[in-house]
Amino acid sequence: MKKILLVLAISFAVFSCKNEQKEESSNSQVEEVAINYQSFGDEITDEGVLTKTEMIEKYNALKPGDTINVKFTTTVKDVCQKKGCWMNLDLGNDEAMVRFKDYGFFMPKDVAGQEIIVNGKAYIEEMSIEDQRHYAEDGGKSKEEIAAITEVKRTLAFEADGVLIPEVEKE
Repeated sequence: MKKILLVLAISFAVFSCKNEQKEESSNSQVEEVAINYQSFGDEITDEGVLTKTEMIEKYNALKPGDTINVKFTTTVKDVCQKKGCWMNLDLGNDEAMVRFKDYGFFMPKDVAGQEIIVNGKAYIEEMSIEDQRHYAEDGGKSKEEIAAITEVKRTLAFEADGVLIPEVEKE
């Protein structure tokens, strides 16, 4: 009886060691890179994000009055320098004007040039001369540049309910 128990104990120990080694080797092959984000507005994730190219295609399919809910990533071109209440995003030959849902949150003024993720509603808007001039003034444009705005403009618009900005590691 002692011999049987001894054989079972040794067998159990051997099989346990083999399982541990398999788990260790499979874990060492998987390398996850976690990105930490600063979150603004509603809590969103970095899953299911469209690329800039995919977003350009979505905007090209929109007509004035159409609205789609999307999440995409692109680079910030500029931000309102008064209080961060709007930003423009790079979309190739165009840019999307982003405002924030119910003015419930604002962006840091120094995010221009950073890659971000925005979630919300994309739509096409006809922007009045007055609104264009207001945003140009907020953006720090000269009086001459502001006075040169004389026509209603078709714009790519976005109402963000959540934004993620990757945190930069400090060295």
